[in-house]
Amino acid sequence: MKFQLHYFLFILLLVVQSCKSDKRIEESIVNTNPSALHFNATDSDQKAIEIADKVMAAMGGRTAYDNTRYLTWNFFGSRKHWWDKKTGNIRIESQKDDFSLVMNIHNMKGKIKKDGALMTHPDSLSKYLQKGKEMWINDSYWLVMPYKLKDSGVTLTYVGEEKTDTAHYEILGLTFNEVGVTPDNKYHVYVDSESNLIENWAFFRNAQDSVASFVTPWTGYKKYNGISLCGDRGKYQLTEIDVLEDVDKKLFTEL
Repeated sequence: MKFQLHYFLFILLLVVQSCKSDKRIEESIVNTNPSALHFNATDSDQKAIEIADKVMAAMGGRTAYDNTRYLTWNFFGSRKHWWDKKTGNIRIESQKDDFSLVMNIHNMKGKIKKDGALMTHPDSLSKYLQKGKEMWINDSYWLVMPYKLKDSGVTLTYVGEEKTDTAHYEILGLTFNEVGVTPDNKYHVYVDSESNLIENWAFFRNAQDSVASFVTPWTGYKKYNGISLCGDRGKYQLTEIDVLEDVDKKLFTEL
């Protein structure tokens, strides 16, 4: 009888220690992926937040992403981007017409070159700098969305599960409050339960919509200086993706 009691207590101790260990791991993940200022934690689901933290860890981690300096990519063969995450400097070159810009997305100062000439009229310059920032907001989201699940203005919900013959997904819903170019949009992102990577996303033009406007894959992940990025969106493709440690500073000042 004493042996059975000791055995029971031993098993109970192992379970308690295991639970504590799992809790410490979960707390460690959360502590290394703090929410952005004004993330709507109050209305977000705790389970969705926990999954978002696992996504960040699978993508290389918050520290690696925060330390990433220069990103470059080609958006659908339409425009080429260079982005200095530290300063907010960007460069965009259109692939379809004679248009390019350098600017800072924080102070909205920059230069525009169109049809071979620099813009000088203040109103035209202001208009196209705003368009440039909106291009960057849209195009960068298609590249780094998985790192922005707990961004300012985001409400994160747990939508449910979906199983296929080859995968098990946890679905997160993202809605927005007065952020971005189109705050009325909604997204559902499909997180693979084994890899913790986002493998699909569904776009809803309005948060009240029940049917997605489109669904695209997120596949082809590769490591770039410690972080994971991918460019396969089905019929849409992000190409020339790279993470650079240094660039010629003239890239962000001269056209």
